[in-house]
Amino acid sequence: MRAASVSRRTAETDVAVSIALDGTGKAEIATGVGFLDHMLELFARHGLFDLTVKVTGDLHVDQHHTTEDTGIALGQAILKALGDKKGILRYADIHLPMDETLTRIALDISGRPFLLFRTAFPTEKIGAFDTELVREFFQAFAINSGLTLHVETIYGENSHHIAESCFKGLARALRQAVAVDPREGGRVPSTKGTL
Repeated sequence: MRAASVSRRTAETDVAVSIALDGTGKAEIATGVGFLDHMLELFARHGLFDLTVKVTGDLHVDQHHTTEDTGIALGQAILKALGDKKGILRYADIHLPMDETLTRIALDISGRPFLLFRTAFPTEKIGAFDTELVREFFQAFAINSGLTLHVETIYGENSHHIAESCFKGLARALRQAVAVDPREGGRVPSTKGTL
């Protein structure tokens, strides 16, 4: 089983993440940020990743550090769990509908981190959660997992649905990209021989 754990401690947060890429979608999430917990539970379920996330953060300041540092640690854990990346499909894309919202996710497990994020939220908050933190999470995640990641909400009106379509879309695309292709025969899917 491809699995990894990462711990990250700073003056602002203490984050512990464990992930198994070939799991069943089991999630144990406790970040102290209810909406982020919900999004990570969706990510685990739709990616079929077994995911444990425990965070103690400076929530008396705001939710920024907790959200960003969770993205950093989760990205690092996925990169570590992928190991040498031999045999993976590497690329994936999906259109994810969520009621009135449609989001497109395309990604490449390239080792060249890049985020293109074309998603706008009609509200500044979803409950107590700042919607601008969705992009912060995706930025931290993409950079630390080594993904080229494109996220574009084509249309949508409800901020919760927009955020949910982004997280579910990421999960579904990543589930495809990390899958092992038996035709690869254990090779790295690159003409360079490394990712």
